[in-house]
Amino acid sequence: MNPLDTRYLLRKYGLRPKKRLGQNFLVDETALASVAAAAELGPGDTVLEIGPGLGGLTRHLAEAARRVVAVEVDESLLPALQETLRPYGNVEVILADVLALRVAQAANLPPGYKVAANIPYYITSALLRHLLEAEARPARVVLTLQREVAERLTAGPGDMSLLAVSVQLYSRPRIVARIPPGAFFPRPEVDSAVVTLDVMPELAVKTEPDQFFRVVKAGFSQKRKQLRNSLAGGLRLKPPDVDALMGRAGVEPQRRAETLSLEEWAALANALSAT
Repeated sequence: MNPLDTRYLLRKYGLRPKKRLGQNFLVDETALASVAAAAELGPGDTVLEIGPGLGGLTRHLAEAARRVVAVEVDESLLPALQETLRPYGNVEVILADVLALRVAQAANLPPGYKVAANIPYYITSALLRHLLEAEARPARVVLTLQREVAERLTAGPGDMSLLAVSVQLYSRPRIVARIPPGAFFPRPEVDSAVVTLDVMPELAVKTEPDQFFRVVKAGFSQKRKQLRNSLAGGLRLKPPDVDALMGRAGVEPQRRAETLSLEEWAALANALSAT
């Protein structure tokens, strides 16, 4: 397919990228093709695209999938997007804030649907929670993210964060490509990466999610402190009770939150539930 002339479309429709919406359009065709390829779409697949913008990625998805549902929050982009997508009869555009939408139900997405998107970086954490904690979760999620965030998502014990624990409870994330700033218009100030999340049918560890996240959030609430102190403050427990809890879970009190594995967080949550 011919490269999309982003600057021409912006001029034609009197548009300017909106900084408040994090609009940095991915314009490099090689990068766009790599995002679409990472979704591993087949002729029977339905794919959800979040923030199609001017349709650069949407065209690649429409070439590979049976159906594309593109959710766009910026109404001013719709005329340009409709021009780009005129040749594709398998694309449905929904004007909505994806974070306020029960996407699978609103768009009638089938089990096993996939997600592919070049998202505004400021919604990364909220969007991942929205997708991974939904009742109808996607089978695979492919996102362009700030490289630093991508590296945090895929970190292991020793470098874990609340975001990494949250994502890895539901999925197996990995970085599949790196994208330089020059692949976007306007050019961002950070490097980017393409991340795939293969969503698991069951949680990575046996635990109750609400209790699990209660403990994890408490553990990361004071990152520079030993876990014993963070849990005491975050769970409002007396230090001797925290010591007993950690003893039952087999976790040493002087550990720090970033060093724990998912299994250790689950052991803490399960031990707390048993009290």
